Amino acid sequence: MSGEDLRELTPQVLGAVVRRYGHFDLAEDAVQEALLAATVQWPRTGSPDDPKAWLIRVASRRMVDRLRSEGARRRREETVGVRDIPPIAPPVDAEQDTDDTLLLLFLCCHPALSPTSQIALTLRAVGGLTTDEIAAAFLVPPSTMGQRISRAKDTIRSSGVAFAHPEPADREARLGAVLQVLYLIFNEGYVASSGSDLHRVDLSAEAIRLMRQVNGLLPDDGEVAGLLALMLLTDARRPARTGPGGDLIPLADQDRTRWDHQHIDQGVGLVTEAMRRSPVGPYQLQAAIAALHAEAATAADTDWRQILGLYRLLEQFTDNPIVTLNQAVALAMVEGPAAGIAFLEQLASDKRVAGHHRLAAVRAHLLEEAGDTAAALDQYRAAAHLATSLPERRYLEHRAASLGQGLD
Repeated sequence: MSGEDLRELTPQVLGAVVRRYGHFDLAEDAVQEALLAATVQWPRTGSPDDPKAWLIRVASRRMVDRLRSEGARRRREETVGVRDIPPIAPPVDAEQDTDDTLLLLFLCCHPALSPTSQIALTLRAVGGLTTDEIAAAFLVPPSTMGQRISRAKDTIRSSGVAFAHPEPADREARLGAVLQVLYLIFNEGYVASSGSDLHRVDLSAEAIRLMRQVNGLLPDDGEVAGLLALMLLTDARRPARTGPGGDLIPLADQDRTRWDHQHIDQGVGLVTEAMRRSPVGPYQLQAAIAALHAEAATAADTDWRQILGLYRLLEQFTDNPIVTLNQAVALAMVEGPAAGIAFLEQLASDKRVAGHHRLAAVRAHLLEEAGDTAAALDQYRAAAHLATSLPERRYLEHRAASLGQGLD
């Protein structure tokens, strides 16, 4: 069994152990010990017939050993006596057909945690990334990320939350948090907020992998399918988003033959089916917009009028300034740049984007399209100054330099 196969089993094993024994932090350590035992033993003895059941049995033994240790017993006695420790080896038949991945995602997205902690804990517990890998992704020292993850575990432990399906009244809100966390992970991978690379492929790939699992567990949820479709359709453009030197290539200038058409086909199929059978939601609408871009043979073939209609519908679901930015671009493509520039004025006092490079960049693009070169130059320079991603900053500086030459 490969390391990738083990990583896919990890959240299922961890979920089973946490569900049976509680103590998220101790369970994670026990599962890591079981995985280490597997990497040592299996190359010598061969993989067992049921690797998941084997890992659960070994992790359970490690877990009971920890719970019986003096230090763990003192911490545990406040809530439950040692006499209540379950049997060492859970029956294989009771565990092998159960996949606790979604429950584990719900646990990692505990409402008491900050979004950053939810993301870090999800990547660690469900994604199988190490603390060092997560720290590198978020450009913080491993010690800082380790403390953040430890605090998140402490929060979950002190909350006393049960590892079980949320109550019906709570499920929708918790599922919403799960989807939001996975979407944030994907976005950070697709457009890195800082650093020298435009993409963090490991993060976006991990988000897609986890979304496939959620979709497999909740195949009838239209918004789950919509978010997976959105990720696939967006990630399909990644191969064409940068040039040989890593420079950003805008959507209109991308070589569409380089797009991942397998991802496009999967994404279009998912969102089409979801919108046919489920109430329309914001992830489905965003996926439908991405599908229209993906299905256009050239930039000129893009159905901007339909995209504008979808953005107007999306605006009814979410108060998101990025949606307003994108809607301004679509409006400009349909009614002209002046209409888009006027539409942007509503964001001038919005603190969420007033100092963000994307607002200045969109305004610069629309001003350039309107022929106001001097004003566009000022906005490109402002956007470049605000950008923290080096590829985006280089692109904006290049646009400013090109316009500056025209004014000389």
